Amino acid sequence: MKLGITSDWLNGDNHAGIANYVHNLLKELIKIKNKDIYLINYAKNEFTYKHNKIIIPNPLKGISKTVSWYLYLGVQNNRLKKLDIIHNPTQCPTFFRFKQKYIFTVHDITPLIDSKEHPIHRVLSYKLLLPRTLKTADKIIAVSNSTKKDLINYFDIPEEKIRVILNAADEKFKPLSDKEVKETKQKYSLNFPFILYVGTLEPRKNIPSLIKAFYKLKKKNLQYKLVITGKKGWKYKEIFETIDKLNLQNDVVFTGYVADEDLPALYNAADLFVYPSIYEGFGLPPLEAMACGTPVITSNTSSLPEVVGDAGIMIDPPDVDGLADAMHEVLTNEGLRANMIKKGLGRAKMFSWEKCARETLEVYEEVYDEG
Repeated sequence: MKLGITSDWLNGDNHAGIANYVHNLLKELIKIKNKDIYLINYAKNEFTYKHNKIIIPNPLKGISKTVSWYLYLGVQNNRLKKLDIIHNPTQCPTFFRFKQKYIFTVHDITPLIDSKEHPIHRVLSYKLLLPRTLKTADKIIAVSNSTKKDLINYFDIPEEKIRVILNAADEKFKPLSDKEVKETKQKYSLNFPFILYVGTLEPRKNIPSLIKAFYKLKKKNLQYKLVITGKKGWKYKEIFETIDKLNLQNDVVFTGYVADEDLPALYNAADLFVYPSIYEGFGLPPLEAMACGTPVITSNTSSLPEVVGDAGIMIDPPDVDGLADAMHEVLTNEGLRANMIKKGLGRAKMFSWEKCARETLEVYEEVYDEG
């Protein structure tokens, strides 16, 4: 059984979200089934993974590299003919039907759930191309039960066609020494106690509500700053407008994108991690924070309860007062804080990329055996 896995999301260095999923899944799959895995990509120079490769250049110009390549990929069966199964872990629609068995991972369908908050090209891609891709896939992997439920509700996909396989935090996310944490704090000039958010700056992350809750917390005379880590996505102006309106320019710190190797220490350095997202297909940052021994407050929506369980505090995303009160309680109640840290570390151990890879391999074998 020879497996081809689309890996274009690993091009370049800025790995986040889906790229982290692809990286960690591949890392563990290669440990288990090294020689029978091929990485399908369009890049030669910027793709640095040293493994079996099938390079299919992207011939289309003028539109998104990713979209155009996936549309073209389906006609390249001459280069893919050695493969028995193709797995697309990126959820970018392929449209064409592969001759090989085809497995498709869905992380979330936010462009359909809240189309007004996404770029039009992404919404159109999901509306026009995704239904056919889901229909032609032999098996669909959903990264949470919440995503599975969305797929059934929006696309009427038979439940038995979907397999839920949960993500995990990378093994580098763990409690670190004071020295490691101090070095990273110095690197980013974070020489003060702080509350942390990690994620792309976009509407569904609900960052303005976090800023408003932080403003209410500041009124209670707690000496913390809010550190927001992540690259700018789209429709992020409201974030900066909220900061200006509340005069928090000196209290909210933006680090921009933080290198993968620095993130564990950043989580360790934070006194509290807050993630009030409106919708997540899985929601990895709260799990990473728990694995580092940092208390977590997040939303009670979508997949986040599956991730956090009883180890964190969950609030309604629009409830600014509730979020502010929860933040105050965690930061001032040492007993609660210690209990959340203990539970969070235990909860994080329930998820692993090895388990994810082995369950994914079971799906490959199931589809292969069906002939």
